Amino acid sequence: MTEQNLSVERKALCINLDSSKYGTFAEIGAGQEVARHFFQAGGAAGTVAKTISAYDMKFSDAIYGEAGRYVSRKRLVQMMAHEYDLLDKRLSKTRGHETTFFAFSNTVSALNYSKTNECHGWMGMRFQISPQTPHHDIILHVRMLDSDNQLQQEAIGILGANLVYGAMHLNTDPDAFIASLPDNLGNERIEVDMIEFNGPNFESVDNRVLCLKLAEQGLTNAVMFNNLGHVVQPSEVLYKKACLIERGSFRPVTKVNLDMLEKAKAQFTERDDLEESDIETFMELTLRSLIKEGDIDYNDFIARIEVINSCGYSVLVSNYLEYFKLSAYLRRYVKKPIGLVLGLNNLADIFKEDYYTNLEGGILEAFGKLFKDNVKIYAYPIELKNFQRYREQMKLGDNFETATDDDDLVTIDNLLVARNLRNLYKYIRENDFLENINNCDRENMNLFSRDVFKLVVNRSNGWKNSLPECVCNLIEKNNLWSMDSD
Repeated sequence: MTEQNLSVERKALCINLDSSKYGTFAEIGAGQEVARHFFQAGGAAGTVAKTISAYDMKFSDAIYGEAGRYVSRKRLVQMMAHEYDLLDKRLSKTRGHETTFFAFSNTVSALNYSKTNECHGWMGMRFQISPQTPHHDIILHVRMLDSDNQLQQEAIGILGANLVYGAMHLNTDPDAFIASLPDNLGNERIEVDMIEFNGPNFESVDNRVLCLKLAEQGLTNAVMFNNLGHVVQPSEVLYKKACLIERGSFRPVTKVNLDMLEKAKAQFTERDDLEESDIETFMELTLRSLIKEGDIDYNDFIARIEVINSCGYSVLVSNYLEYFKLSAYLRRYVKKPIGLVLGLNNLADIFKEDYYTNLEGGILEAFGKLFKDNVKIYAYPIELKNFQRYREQMKLGDNFETATDDDDLVTIDNLLVARNLRNLYKYIRENDFLENINNCDRENMNLFSRDVFKLVVNRSNGWKNSLPECVCNLIEKNNLWSMDSD
């Protein structure tokens, strides 16, 4: 049978029959569903050194140490480290020369009785690739999508068995490993939105690219990287935070991009219901902007992440072309205010009714979702000549105009949307869902991002003029987006 055709029972049995693999299963939440597959497959005595499930918080803290949040990456790593160290301490002398040890762990919050909790979990595997060698880690974060507790438990059991099998048999091929995660499940029951490969044999693996592949495979719709470029889980970054997010191509980040975000943040922070320390500020790329001729250019993807990080910002990469879907995604994690930072050209885009033909309620349904629960758009003005150029390129026709041709700067005050939508636009403005970004730097508004990119690629005279110094330095250091680069 091929790897893809193996049932979960066959995967478990394959491991049980391999006497060189031996380890511990530590599971908190959703039962001991992963270990159950190995017991039911038969021959588990050859694989399982111990199973443990420390549900009580005091017991869990006494064994693994305090973690603050029990369903968290920190708790998962504590569990893997503790259980693996016990194996090494107790068994390395007697069987370490012929056995590879592993510690599988998960900490999960399955659906509660009231159906009010976030259904998610952390899952990981610490393991040796060969006897008496350093350990390696594979860590992932999962959301359960079933609406029934028992079905969620079942899904966790299958995913965990796939992880254990993949760690042991597919660790040299991360692409195959990722493709195997939804085996016997499909993408409708789970969402995997974060993955890490760590250890000596994985030094050439770029976890940023692996996370992008999760989105490519349909296992998630968004992945996040912090300002150091490390893969992070959105629910932990955005926990008890407000957020301010700017969408763009960032190819590369320009002075205009930074001016938009910094000026918007200054206004966002002035809200009476926020402190600056409450705000998580980041930039967002859509996967569609990364797709080139049907395939994602990973070097280009990494370059965009790195230039954003060089400016001190975290990055969200999503599949959400429509802003109302992005807003709904953020609302999973953010209970405090959300600010979306847009240029006036992008604001005009969201009033194109063609974007919402797949919604039963059309643009009204989309706007109801977009502006739900304290969401506000901060709109950055655009030079009139550039707005006219954009309107021509996007074939917007006469649907979007300015109130008079005398205005040389387009703002929310003089933007005219299609006639049949002007009352909707008025409603959004009068209900404070839309705000001008003020005190903008007019000097940096003269070029489109695509024009800046051409200057960068050709290293034309003045290519640095529209870019922050940190971005110029990184482009030169790594020879990014150069005609003569690989």
